[in-house]
Amino acid sequence: MTYQKRVPLLMLLDSVIVMLSIYAGYYILHPYSNFYNSKLLLVSSLVLLASHHIFALRYRLYLKAWEYASVGEMIIIAKAVTFSIATTGLVQLIGAGHVHIRVLLMTWMLHMLLIGGSRFSWRMYRDRFMQPTCKKKQTLIVGAGSGGATLARQLIYSNDVDLMPVAFVDDDPRKYMLEMYGIKVCGGIDDIPALVERMKIEHIIIAIPSLSRRKARRIYEVCSQTEAEIKIMPLLEDVMTGKVEVSALRNVEVEDLLGRDTVELDISTISQSITGETVLVTGAGGSIGSEICRQLCKFHPKKMILLGHGEYSIYKIDMELRKEYSEHIELVPVIADVQDPQRMQEVIGEHKPRVIYHAAAHKHVPLMEGNPREAVKNNIFGTKNVAEAADIHGVDTFVLISTDKAVNPPNVMGATKRIAEMIIQTMAKESETKFVAVRFGNVLGSRGSVIPLFKKQIEVGGPVTVTHPDMTRYFMTIPEASRLVIQAGTLARGGEVFVLDMGEPVKISDLAKNLITLSGYSLDEIEIEYTGIRPGEKMFEELLNENEVQEEQVFPKIHVGKADPIDKQDLYGVIERLKEMSIDEMKGTLVTMANRKRTRELQVAR
Repeated sequence: MTYQKRVPLLMLLDSVIVMLSIYAGYYILHPYSNFYNSKLLLVSSLVLLASHHIFALRYRLYLKAWEYASVGEMIIIAKAVTFSIATTGLVQLIGAGHVHIRVLLMTWMLHMLLIGGSRFSWRMYRDRFMQPTCKKKQTLIVGAGSGGATLARQLIYSNDVDLMPVAFVDDDPRKYMLEMYGIKVCGGIDDIPALVERMKIEHIIIAIPSLSRRKARRIYEVCSQTEAEIKIMPLLEDVMTGKVEVSALRNVEVEDLLGRDTVELDISTISQSITGETVLVTGAGGSIGSEICRQLCKFHPKKMILLGHGEYSIYKIDMELRKEYSEHIELVPVIADVQDPQRMQEVIGEHKPRVIYHAAAHKHVPLMEGNPREAVKNNIFGTKNVAEAADIHGVDTFVLISTDKAVNPPNVMGATKRIAEMIIQTMAKESETKFVAVRFGNVLGSRGSVIPLFKKQIEVGGPVTVTHPDMTRYFMTIPEASRLVIQAGTLARGGEVFVLDMGEPVKISDLAKNLITLSGYSLDEIEIEYTGIRPGEKMFEELLNENEVQEEQVFPKIHVGKADPIDKQDLYGVIERLKEMSIDEMKGTLVTMANRKRTRELQVAR
């Protein structure tokens, strides 16, 4: 029904109800009343009618979608009715010097009953007789809270989704056997396999918007024991901001099963450091660098320099950002190699950024074992070139993106990243620029990470290759890693190594198993093949070595390692000698220097 027809019809209905209520209220009480004043009754009814329409319009009573009416709508009805009755009583007091309280109370009760009944009867009719007739699949909802109840209602009355909730499960024992929308809470999380079999459940929906990752992993492990398809409700913030509907279900992703909640960052402090400033990101076309650019754009810097060696990758991120931010941010794509010191001086000298995020690096462990010179040129000399240019041109903050592989590294990649950390820690002692490093573990979905590899292997039917059944790694998402880097820039005082509290490490084999089941296959269909540890790899990674650890956090879930004293002469002497070393000599020197061992080899290298 259109707005033009709906409002007059409701006003007419309410007019009948108002007049009926006051006259019925009077005649119900008439035998017990010692007055009869038809003029006062007429005036009271007209005042009640007018005041009702005024308050109904004030509270938008005629614009409510009554098929979705609930407690909130009942409160609005109560307000409109009460204020209109109070206005009528005030007129009686002024005009007749007396308020007929019993008549007005009876009128109020009839008014509430008829107005509320007329509205909620439509909802009852819709719920009872206008349910979708299409055949729907038996669905179990995990979570009997507000999220689960809202989802259940949308699924019941929606023709767009072929799912019918038939049971809830919830670990809160106070909810057991309760019903919502006629659907019973049948047990807890551990009861899911039995319920799926008994009720022939085809779909399971995890409907806990505030669900922690640790609990999500436990729920998923229980649900994966069944053959039902598993979905998850969208994030509450996406529902609240209108990005998605409650019923816009998504697949469970690997990120949901990390067992660690994401870090909430200090948005106001970041805004103060970035908004209206010039920022430069090296490696801006890479997985981490491009996401740092996306996150930074949300804070509206004045200018953003996208620096990278790969022409196509810089073109892609530039075009992506221009679609949304070109009106507010000056985007400057720069093709340059961090290994070229003169070019770094030119770029930083021309644009004079306030903050530099140095994400350009070689990061693949086995590849760098076979190509140590390239790791040295990019990770060590590249960092040194950009850092020195930042120092010369008065950059306020320089943030190096490092890795957990820089801790006690047995490999070339980790060793070069640790030496890069040493360079900025050394420069922090003498420079006005605040030099800091940020360490985090493996990044899900980044180039060269295990997730894209596993997905490709699953697509072709396997096998999924894992180096060792007991190998563990720390994991985080690309957006989370990027936000950590940006937050570190605001916490910088100079020389720190910031580390994210990444929770418990995850077995690579468990990650592979989860990805196989999330892709809709069983472990019998897709085989896991163990290939053995590759050159330079460790069984487990560390985020801080024993000399760097300090317990307190500088920000929720962000630690800062103690600055280990570094002799500048030792460090720069070894760096210069790297240019002339043989491959074998270079490998040994890198690992020795990175692990800070004062051995005969280091003395020879000097």
